[in-house]
Amino acid sequence: MYIHTLRALPSTLATLLVITMTSSAQSAPKNDNKTPLIGGQPVVTLTRLKTGDGSKPEFLSAEVLPGRGMNLFQITAYVPGKGEIPLLHSPSIEEAASILGGPDDPYGTKSFSFGGAFLVPFANRIIGPLSNDGKTVSFEWQGHPFTLDANWKGKKPEAVPHAIHGLILASKTDDVKQTAAGDTKTVSGVIHNGNFSEPWFSKTDVSISVSLSGNAVIATVEAKNVGDKPEPVGIAWHPYFNLPSGDRKQARLHVAGDQRAEVNNYDDVFPTGKLLPSQGTPYDFTAKGGKALGDLFLDDNWTNLKKDSDGNSYSEIIDPAAKYGIRIVALSRHVNTVQVYSPLDKQFIALEPQFNYNDPFGKEWGNSDTGMVTLLPGQSVTWKVKLELFIP
Repeated sequence: MYIHTLRALPSTLATLLVITMTSSAQSAPKNDNKTPLIGGQPVVTLTRLKTGDGSKPEFLSAEVLPGRGMNLFQITAYVPGKGEIPLLHSPSIEEAASILGGPDDPYGTKSFSFGGAFLVPFANRIIGPLSNDGKTVSFEWQGHPFTLDANWKGKKPEAVPHAIHGLILASKTDDVKQTAAGDTKTVSGVIHNGNFSEPWFSKTDVSISVSLSGNAVIATVEAKNVGDKPEPVGIAWHPYFNLPSGDRKQARLHVAGDQRAEVNNYDDVFPTGKLLPSQGTPYDFTAKGGKALGDLFLDDNWTNLKKDSDGNSYSEIIDPAAKYGIRIVALSRHVNTVQVYSPLDKQFIALEPQFNYNDPFGKEWGNSDTGMVTLLPGQSVTWKVKLELFIP
């Protein structure tokens, strides 16, 4: 299996934060009786006032959960004809506090059931031989055996347990800071390896920032190997985007990938190792302006993404009935795949820009490059995505 190897990179995120903090006010999140706590840490809300004349959409707020791996829990925006609306499918903060971290959520997996969870050091599923009690799954990377908790399985009785969506879903975040520069407000923090739910191949620091301005919401995740061994790293985001009209059938999707990973079924969602051409099939969403979802259920992964000269790619969700569109721009050349989940009975589209394929260590991929990035000690890699609003 071929895996990327990086030279040591300068910390773009750290540089950005230094510039921001030296030119603007800096503060820690409020921790008073009025600030909700989730995962033992205060919820952080970035806000700004609408400044336009009402003819164009603009972002107004971003809500982040440092106690749950910096989950970008909610984003609101002003949309002409709709007023201020929530862009992400999430419960209230009070409901989320009662859902997350309970006795039925030992791994924090409920954090990826709403909002926008960040997934590190792998996205999607890891499949392999199970222990006799079915509680752990084993796999190999570069000849090194490894074991993770099997923290997920499908709903059917024959579903196979496996590991899913990384190790920071329930992580606490250190050094949480808020900064402001002009119209842009930012919250940032660091998740140290000790806050991972399980050990990984080496020690890792994960720096996450979310910036809000009228024109964009930018999320940045930097993973740095601070240990003494090589490690594979995949990074992703798991946001559920609302459809403001409530009419899923006419909602349009654009994904700039013309290959789709075949899966065994939509309960396990295990890849077979085959990449199928999507052009000319119901799963072709490459056209500019997208294609209506209609009655097509989706829990699929697209790859072979079309990228510009800078290595950026983009996807779009368009709700013509609401005169609403959101563009998801992947500002990292390592974003190789886009996972889309959109069940028929829900009014959302979960669109996940990610480094790695589903089951990136699986033998079904042979020697294919599955998108995991190899970090040697001292090396880092950055995932970055920008959201933009538009009127279709």
